Amino acid sequence: MKKFKRYLVTSALPYANGPIHIGHLAGVYVPSDIYSRYLRLRGEDVISICGSDEHGVPITLKARNEGVTPKEIVDRYHAVNKKAFEDFGIAFDIYSRTSNKIHYETASEFFLKLYNNGEFTEKTTEQYYDEEAGCFLADRYIMGTCPHCGNESAYGDQCERCGTSLSPSDLINPHSTVSGSKPVLRETLHWYLPLDRYEPWLRKWILEDHKEWKTNVYGQCKSWLDQGLQPRAVSRDLDWGVPVPVKNAEGKVLYVWFDAPIGYISATKELTPDWEKYWKDNETKMVHFIGKDNIVFHCIIFPVMLKAEGTYILPENVPANEFLNLENDKISTSRNWAVWLHEYLEDFPGKQDVLRYALCSSAPETKDNDFTWKEFQARNNNELVAILGNFVNRTLVLTNNYYDGNVPPVGKADPKDESVLKELPGLKENVENSLETFRFREALKEAMNVARLGNKYLADAEPWKVIKTDPERVKTIMNIALQITANITIILEPFLPFSMAKLRTWLNISRLDWNEAGKTNLLKTGHKINKPGLLFEKIEDDEIIRQVDKLMATKKTNESAAMILAPAKDSVSFDDFTKLDLRTATVLEAEKVPKTTKLLKLKIDTGIDVRTIVSGIAEYFEPESLIGKQISIVANLEPRKIKGIESKGMILMAEDKDGRLFIVAPEGKVNNGSIIK
Repeated sequence: MKKFKRYLVTSALPYANGPIHIGHLAGVYVPSDIYSRYLRLRGEDVISICGSDEHGVPITLKARNEGVTPKEIVDRYHAVNKKAFEDFGIAFDIYSRTSNKIHYETASEFFLKLYNNGEFTEKTTEQYYDEEAGCFLADRYIMGTCPHCGNESAYGDQCERCGTSLSPSDLINPHSTVSGSKPVLRETLHWYLPLDRYEPWLRKWILEDHKEWKTNVYGQCKSWLDQGLQPRAVSRDLDWGVPVPVKNAEGKVLYVWFDAPIGYISATKELTPDWEKYWKDNETKMVHFIGKDNIVFHCIIFPVMLKAEGTYILPENVPANEFLNLENDKISTSRNWAVWLHEYLEDFPGKQDVLRYALCSSAPETKDNDFTWKEFQARNNNELVAILGNFVNRTLVLTNNYYDGNVPPVGKADPKDESVLKELPGLKENVENSLETFRFREALKEAMNVARLGNKYLADAEPWKVIKTDPERVKTIMNIALQITANITIILEPFLPFSMAKLRTWLNISRLDWNEAGKTNLLKTGHKINKPGLLFEKIEDDEIIRQVDKLMATKKTNESAAMILAPAKDSVSFDDFTKLDLRTATVLEAEKVPKTTKLLKLKIDTGIDVRTIVSGIAEYFEPESLIGKQISIVANLEPRKIKGIESKGMILMAEDKDGRLFIVAPEGKVNNGSIIK
């Protein structure tokens, strides 16, 4: 493994359009902080970079909905999130923002370097324009019917029901979310980054040179490369963002996916005048911590930007996590289905480490995972209190009771003592290896094994009994227990920084470096320790019930809102209606579309032919359950290619208040191809 002189750790810049929730923490910020703290304990030259991503359509949408300016939105949430991170103990070296002057300058310079080097291609295309509002429409400002699943609230870039990526021209009956009017197509000029030109280089750099990347990251990158890369626009027609710094670019800003990662560079510039040694020296190891929705940007697009610029290093690793669900349901900011960090800190004062521990223990490292309040309580009561807290409390209380808080001398060690002491260096090495390979759940488990080792040692040695018959032996037992406790302050420091600071106070020691871990003479004979308190306290049922009740109230509110029926659509003529060819059909074969989570490929018998339909219903139906089922379809919908498969038609579905889909089918058996009137 190559040794590096310094480390640059970046954490995904959160959108400044809402507060931080536990999904963000588990996916990005807790593992990033653990890794950075570990490197600092090792004495490495490391900086941890983050900040607010303050441009992009989600922010302008929120501002429009609230009737305020985008600046008011980003100012509000930058302050909220910066404070929440600080209170939670996420130790960034800087938490910057992309609305800062230094970022505008850095992003403009980066664009101009690529522009002057001829890296961009210019292309005039037709895009939707809102004549009533007098502006071009970003993808998220356009809604319509998804051509794949029939969702009438699909956005111009993605259908959030079936997960299919879209372009605005794919939508059926598109309308502007700004004015509600039907948009028209107008020509507009934009600049494109030719990702396809860098595809051969990316294939080698990722698929050959970085096979050590996590399987979920490597797999998603391979999928993108196998589909073939296309040029991607780096500019947008918007009035909020970094202006495109060339002539004939009035009303155009840098696309947020191009602008945001440059925020890592501008934040480093803001932090230190020596920023170039972190970005332009091959002796620096750059690591991006992100969620799975950012993999393509940090593993494909940003590396191409850096490669095209020519003077920057590339990331050594991108340990992206999957998504964290909440109580068996997808976290959703729009549905308020989340545990918000700032609210947690109010409801559980002084329990930052409990949440850090719970989130790391169930981190969605290679697949989606679930957070429940009951498991959170169990992690605290059964592990932090019963194992770690119990061992520390017994060790320090007995030392104060027997020796007035002075570390006793160690006598002759017996084989059990020697066996325990020999385990410490191995446990340190296990934690180290897991952290170096970004397996944080495994690292935490190994770190807690130090406390388990100490707990078992005390339980087996029973100094509270032996003190009556062999007080000299107890001195050795308590010395060893204290050495284990001192090791805990080092090995668990990256995971539980608040608790380890408290424990160091009780032990009356300063922070120890990582290279001290595994040693058995950290506390010298006669060293005076202080009287302890409780390292962790039990979380009672009523505290958990309150949190669950809060979520259930949110669910009830969502259900009530969902029960409000959508308004009736505009009238259509009878002639228009008769153009639809609605028929019955039977499913002959069904299978999941590879490399997707929401799409099913169905072979159906329409009575007049056998055809294929691709439908975004895999979340609701197992393929085998559909075989032989009779369905209703739009038979004359214009064919479309979805993931390379030609789909001819659309299944008719009904959606309940929970968003669950049901097949619209005849009540009894009818002939395939029967007309639905």
